[in-house]
Amino acid sequence: MALFVKSAIRSQLKNMRVSQEFFKALDKNISDNLIAAVERAKSNGRKTCRGCDL
Repeated sequence: MALFVKSAIRSQLKNMRVSQEFFKALDKNISDNLIAAVERAKSNGRKTCRGCDL
């Protein structure tokens, strides 16, 4: 399951071709960042993720 909309990514990367490998890496990057944000929020005693957690 992708954590983003491919067409939105493609529209941001105008005039560039995008491989499936790029989308897999992007999905992993997003997933890793979300996990880290949750861990940081929890370590600070919060149940709310904020921008500073990224």
